[in-house]
Amino acid sequence: METHLASWMKSTPDGELAESILRRCVHCGFCTATCPTYQLLGDELDGPRGRIYLIKQVLEGETASRATQSHLDRCLTCRNCESTCPSGVAYGQLLDVGRKIVEQQVSRPLSQRLLRGLLRETLTRSWLFTPAMKLGQQLRSILPSALRAKVPAKRAAGLLPTALQLSEHRRQVMMLVGCVQPAMMPSIDAATIRVLHKLGIRGATAQGAGCCGAIRHHLSDESGALAQARSNIDAWWPQLERSEALLINASGCSVMVKEYGHLLRNDPAYAERALTVSEKTRDISAWLPAELQAFIQRQPSTTKVQQSLVFHPPCTLQHGQQVRGQVESLLQAFGARLMPVQDAHLCCGSAGTYSITQADLSLALRERKLQHLQAASPDVILSANIGCISHLQAGTELPVRHWIEWVDAQL
Repeated sequence: METHLASWMKSTPDGELAESILRRCVHCGFCTATCPTYQLLGDELDGPRGRIYLIKQVLEGETASRATQSHLDRCLTCRNCESTCPSGVAYGQLLDVGRKIVEQQVSRPLSQRLLRGLLRETLTRSWLFTPAMKLGQQLRSILPSALRAKVPAKRAAGLLPTALQLSEHRRQVMMLVGCVQPAMMPSIDAATIRVLHKLGIRGATAQGAGCCGAIRHHLSDESGALAQARSNIDAWWPQLERSEALLINASGCSVMVKEYGHLLRNDPAYAERALTVSEKTRDISAWLPAELQAFIQRQPSTTKVQQSLVFHPPCTLQHGQQVRGQVESLLQAFGARLMPVQDAHLCCGSAGTYSITQADLSLALRERKLQHLQAASPDVILSANIGCISHLQAGTELPVRHWIEWVDAQL
């Protein structure tokens, strides 16, 4: 794609990145075929190719409008288009640049500024979010339906190995504490620790680490997201060298941490360490299945379960990280009947805060996704990201769990 950046954009890090990405696009339109919002709305400007044109116009000097901003807002950042694109267009990185510039040019309505500010400042601070979630869970039965859908029923974390038991393990991985997951579903982290313990691996956490920065990043708070990234790097660094990996059990967080090297590439104080952290980051869905497969082979007496399951691979896993098939193979190794799912490549509509900022589109995507997930009448729906799990559970009576919780129950 021929590009002529505006003078104020030329020779800047963002300008050089955007131009290199734009020049890879060949207008083929393959991306529109797998774009969830284009499928729903049928508007070229609500598909990747149309949004690329909008971003290109802004970077070439045309002033952005509220309409431009709305079309970019409606993007889920699912990156399905990246999996489809034959030219390797890094659409997600281009969208980040475009959204940042548009945010600088277009003032949002007060209601949007308040909502986005509330999400940025509460979801990312565990000392605020955790007590609010606990209160919401206590009052869940009397909450309005729209609010109740955002408050999952309380799940017990269960017993954890003692510090003495964990200290006996020679192998260690670092774990991300995160922001919303410990409050919404502490059972996921607890299950992860128990499964690692069963494999002889200690899951260590670091004082001072917290939110990965994804929420702020996708709400156009670049400085806040980078500050959280730097804080996490500082917290993890002392233990990172003696850990096999930085293991993350929420795919939305792992895809963000894997981007630290890119996001901090121009920071002389953090660029090298950020790259090291990104290179050492592993999503649990990519790293742990092989360990568990080996464990099952060593333990032939492991009970073969008789359950029908469906697995919803989050976009942040299958498109953001290009991780596919590992969890599904593991579930089958346990003996489960893994049922096929139509359009498994499409987003469920959760997409971080998207289910709040674009509620109607999010619900339409969830309804379609649940129809496909429930078509084979499974016993359980499994996934790999807290956002997808909470979003799907609010729309179905079937249990929706993280796959590590299911594995923990089998072991």
